[in-house]
Amino acid sequence: MSTPLAIAVFFTIWWTVLFAVLPFGVKSLHEEGVATPGAEPGAPVNPRLLMKACWTTVVSTVVFAIVWLIAENA
Repeated sequence: MSTPLAIAVFFTIWWTVLFAVLPFGVKSLHEEGVATPGAEPGAPVNPRLLMKACWTTVVSTVVFAIVWLIAENA
């Protein structure tokens, strides 16, 4: 697998995993009972995006390693 292809594959895996991880642990304003005038009731109270980006990177690295091993040994 060439380097540009490996980067593209990792980037695609990373974004896919990010969208899978985003909903974990999110509580909306409505669920928390916080009434903020002008805010969407479904907006997250504390999205913890940095933590989710870290988990996304870890999971993506594992998935990419599996994909890379399959591609190199096929």
